[in-house]
Amino acid sequence: MPKHFSRFFTLALVIVAFGTLSACSPEVGSDEWCASLKEKPKGDWSANEAADFAKHCVF
Repeated sequence: MPKHFSRFFTLALVIVAFGTLSACSPEVGSDEWCASLKEKPKGDWSANEAADFAKHCVF
């Protein structure tokens, strides 16, 4: 198989993987994001998640 096919296939695979992974989590501050954090144990929240939750979901 020619090299350019391998490169094209690899690039396409990376793009599909990135699109799939980025579509898994809701946007920070959205209603879905706030609801998902409310279900997550507070001990598992990161400092950034806690700050974003206070900023977007509480106030």
